[in-house]
Amino acid sequence: MATDLTAPAPPRLDVAAIQRRTLRLLFVTQIIGGIGVTIGVAVGALLAARIAGTAVAGLAQSAAVVGGALLAVPVTRIMTGHGRRPGLVVAYLAGAAGGVLVVLAAVTRWVPLLFLGMLLFGGGTAANLQARYTAVDLAEPARRGRQLSLIVWATTIGAVAAPNFAALADRTTGGWGLPPLAGPFAFSAAAFVLAAGVLTALLRPDPLLTARRLAAADDPVAEVVAAPADGSGSQRGVRRAEPELSPARRAEGMRAAWRVVRERPAARLGIAAVAMGHLVMVAVMSMTPVRLGEFHDDADVLRVVGIVLSLHIAGMYALSPVVGWLTDRLGRRAVILGGIGVLLAACAVAGTAGHHTPELSLGLALLGLGWSGTMVAGSTLLSESVPTDVRPSVQGLSDLTMGLAGAGAAALSGFVVRVAGYPTLTLLAAIAAVPLVALALRPVPAGAPDEEE
Repeated sequence: MATDLTAPAPPRLDVAAIQRRTLRLLFVTQIIGGIGVTIGVAVGALLAARIAGTAVAGLAQSAAVVGGALLAVPVTRIMTGHGRRPGLVVAYLAGAAGGVLVVLAAVTRWVPLLFLGMLLFGGGTAANLQARYTAVDLAEPARRGRQLSLIVWATTIGAVAAPNFAALADRTTGGWGLPPLAGPFAFSAAAFVLAAGVLTALLRPDPLLTARRLAAADDPVAEVVAAPADGSGSQRGVRRAEPELSPARRAEGMRAAWRVVRERPAARLGIAAVAMGHLVMVAVMSMTPVRLGEFHDDADVLRVVGIVLSLHIAGMYALSPVVGWLTDRLGRRAVILGGIGVLLAACAVAGTAGHHTPELSLGLALLGLGWSGTMVAGSTLLSESVPTDVRPSVQGLSDLTMGLAGAGAAALSGFVVRVAGYPTLTLLAAIAAVPLVALALRPVPAGAPDEEE
């Protein structure tokens, strides 16, 4: 790497150019990754129900959620030491490996292989979730909510259409000799490999490492990375070596994250909002395909599930730019409270829909919108509430907590539906969201280091 200590500091515009290029690249890979994740999610519960039974269908979905949560730990450790790019690539490749294993499980009907595959398949979700944090590493404070929500919204393009591709993927791979419902996971694996390849080639310079240079500099303008925005890799004009974390600091990992979160009320609220919103969403969404399967025959169920999940995913992502704008305009806590209110309404609508598919579709769309409020506002609040050097670890802790909360909900959802029915599941999900209201309304202590401006 050429180093010119006498070169003038590059203008602030260089950071803006890097951020714009990063956002464009993340936008594209979110579309690809969204297709990969959603095709598998659309048929995962159905495949598990056919291989292992309805009561275990929720456990298969929870395995993917647990996998995404557990993979967040090594992925964020990689990011802490080496930047965002290698962490995202590893997560997508893990998801691709999981898709291949699920296909093999469908062929062999071996249940343990199915669960292992779903566990690794969660890597695709982990990568998509970590991408939202990558979007705010270099964002201006007044635009964090909007830029984070832009990457969340990018998933809409691929994810809304993806469930409807499930039937096409199934028919295509059926000609290859694969069993029913295995084909979508083969397509998912291909999408994850493509996303990993694009990031490997183009996510340069790394936004997290660039943000650390800025945070470590006495004069932020003088320490901007001078790598060209075209990603060519040349870094002429760098005035100081890249700051590295000590091995001891890297090893602290989640322990350091816990300490930081305990000390900062806004960070606690951010993690709680993301986790509880995800818990409610996963609990209800994961059993909706099974609910639809109760009153639609095999010839129609994939088509109906595709439509309902498309509306749900549209609720999750399509309005996220508006949610991000409101997050910057009204404040993080106000949008979190709004998201909780929509989640409660969604549970009421879905729980009382009976076998009325349009009403159930409305409930799932509201469920996605409520999730968007808690996810965008909670993630933004969390990211701006912690120092740059521990930010990846805290974000990894958030995704771990979110994943485990969702996994617990998915694991129990199948048993709840079998014993008490789908309406009871929606009632319990609504009750679980209520304590978050008290946390969001709790006053911030005067002079708290993370108090919102």
